[in-house]
Amino acid sequence: MLRSSNPVLSRRDAFTPAAPAGGQAHGPYGQSPFANQATFDQQYGYGQGPAVQTPAEGRMTFDDVITKTAVTMAVLVAAAVVSWWGISSGVIPQAAMMPALLLSAVVGFITAFVVTLRHRVSPPLVLVYSAVQGIFIGMLSRLFEFLYDGIVAQAVIGTFVAAGVTLAVYKIFNIRVTSTFRKVVMIGTAAFAITMLVNLVFALFGVDLGLRGVGSFSGLSVLFSAIGVTLAVLNLVLDFDYIERGVKMGAPASQSWLGAFGLTVTMVWLYVEILRILSYFRR
Repeated sequence: MLRSSNPVLSRRDAFTPAAPAGGQAHGPYGQSPFANQATFDQQYGYGQGPAVQTPAEGRMTFDDVITKTAVTMAVLVAAAVVSWWGISSGVIPQAAMMPALLLSAVVGFITAFVVTLRHRVSPPLVLVYSAVQGIFIGMLSRLFEFLYDGIVAQAVIGTFVAAGVTLAVYKIFNIRVTSTFRKVVMIGTAAFAITMLVNLVFALFGVDLGLRGVGSFSGLSVLFSAIGVTLAVLNLVLDFDYIERGVKMGAPASQSWLGAFGLTVTMVWLYVEILRILSYFRR
């Protein structure tokens, strides 16, 4: 069974063999549920297995994932630039900045949740998510840039350097993602998300736990941002592994959108955490 701890990639889909109601269990394309595992073992040198059956719609490829990730990131960047320009030029009133920031964050979360729950990947929804997150990133970046001149460029460079180094380490050292590693990252990611949600609830009632903040600094805030960066990088490793195994196992071409979506979600998370941790040292 091919699963990832990244929440947007951890659901039943064409990557995961499923048993039909009644009768013998079959894989996603009608083969034995052990066929994909046998193919996976064969390609990793663990044994021999049957050839992968190509889906009617074509197979997922690395080029497809790269192309679709470029599309989602382009939409995100375009929306971020437009929202940034809107605030800077006065087209969008300054008073609307925080409401737009909070609204885009909520809508982005809901959209990501809907994309995750759907059995089939919806490219339009993935692009809607990218656009909404672009508005969120644009507003957030403009806020941080107003407080710390030049910090956005540093965060962007840091994000792509971190992602590039992670990919290089993953490929050069041929990192194998084990089930234990996935579980640890999944638990860590869930715990981090719950902690941030609790912090948000307290913040709405005027209680500052010192875990987050714009323009403020504390040892806990630095620690949690460092944990966030670490978890985001580890989720990138899981994303790379998930996509690589999907390609090797002959997943349908439509799943390239899911791989691109997962990478986009993780990259946004990584950027936000790097932006925050840089701000703590620019106060």
